[in-house]
Amino acid sequence: METTTMLGASAAMRAVEREIATAAACGAKVLITGESGVGKELVARLIHERGLRRTAPFVPMNCAGLPDTLLESELFGHVRGSFTGAYRDKRGRLESAHKGTIFMDEIGEMSLRMQAMLLRFLETGEIQRVGADRSLPPLDVRIIAATHRDLVARVADQSFREDLFYRLKVVHIEVPPLRERRDDIALLLRYFLETFSVTHRLPIPEVSPEALQRLLTYDWPGNVRELKNVAERVVVSGGHNGRVDVGLLPLEIGQQRRSVATPTTSSEPLGEQRLNRLLSEGLSFWAEVHEPFMNRDLTREDVRQIVQAGLAYTRGNYKMLVRAFNMPAGDYKRFLSFLRTHGCHVSYQSFRMVKAGGSSHASAACA
Repeated sequence: METTTMLGASAAMRAVEREIATAAACGAKVLITGESGVGKELVARLIHERGLRRTAPFVPMNCAGLPDTLLESELFGHVRGSFTGAYRDKRGRLESAHKGTIFMDEIGEMSLRMQAMLLRFLETGEIQRVGADRSLPPLDVRIIAATHRDLVARVADQSFREDLFYRLKVVHIEVPPLRERRDDIALLLRYFLETFSVTHRLPIPEVSPEALQRLLTYDWPGNVRELKNVAERVVVSGGHNGRVDVGLLPLEIGQQRRSVATPTTSSEPLGEQRLNRLLSEGLSFWAEVHEPFMNRDLTREDVRQIVQAGLAYTRGNYKMLVRAFNMPAGDYKRFLSFLRTHGCHVSYQSFRMVKAGGSSHASAACA
């Protein structure tokens, strides 16, 4: 039974609804593009729930949050003993989605090696679990992929396979950012306020006209996801007195400052931009980088750029980097564990080479 709904009365969202109907009526592969937070997974779920596979599984997975080895195991499964920690056979996401749909979010972050493996599956329908010596029988899985990256540009610079791109882009749905469909902001805000009022057992707050105007004119770089978070915040902080004034809004909205996630036209690399914010504003890595990464607003490559910029600043010293990123010294192991688990770790070696007397010498700083 269909349970997913998409709110929006704007012309842009009506066009998306028509494209969803077209995709649901067929079994073709779908590529959904759009900025982070616009609701690409919601679109994928609607296509599945309105299509012929609605009674079969819908299996989502994020391609950006895992290094190659873990991504391969998640996608194709593995057999017992194939690697350390493989204590039993495990089905992959593709097997779990047999007869149904797999939603592959952030497909643009997938390595060329994994792209080749996915392409082979698209051509044959066969998979081979990690550590297995033979392929499994062909699977029947519909692929819906999504990305916030410009895949045309990635094809041009050869970081994304052209043949895979055209295989995935049979039906293409572009989800517009919230700032391009401002007619939907008030409707979405009301829905989220009502939802979180029920969740937290608080009255629905009244939003003052001035606060509402700020919300309607804000650019929403985090899109619907950011609006949802703001709505929960004002319910929790303003629900007791029943009114939300400008003072209860986040600073970037109340003062009409651009959010940290706002796209910038600066020529300064993303890593250096984030590093400068960490250094100059005393922001913590956990709030400024880790949280956006876990919310899929930053990719693995984004985090690597930030770490690279930080290591250049500390000359390859990870312990100094912990302090530079405004984390307690005790977070050192947690920090390294996060980087290694998510494939964001950067070698410090090249950053320890400094020029001295015309030759290179390794810095004596501790890792």
